[in-house]
Amino acid sequence: MVKEIEKTGIPVVHICTVVPISLTVGANRIVPAVAIPHPLGNPKLAEADEQKLRWEIVEKALTAFTTPVSEQTVFE
Repeated sequence: MVKEIEKTGIPVVHICTVVPISLTVGANRIVPAVAIPHPLGNPKLAEADEQKLRWEIVEKALTAFTTPVSEQTVFE
């Protein structure tokens, strides 16, 4: 679905927990997430640390969203 949306000219960022799957399906902008049960957080962290982690992932996604790419790119 990611590739189909991008064909219309809308950039897509795929935040995922399993990067090889995103590469296989052809996502162009890939941001690795934390873990399958908690992709955008880690409940084992203190609340402040988890908020910081979430912001870091969202900031990477926004950077990926605004970065022109010509091939699949993983934003570490």
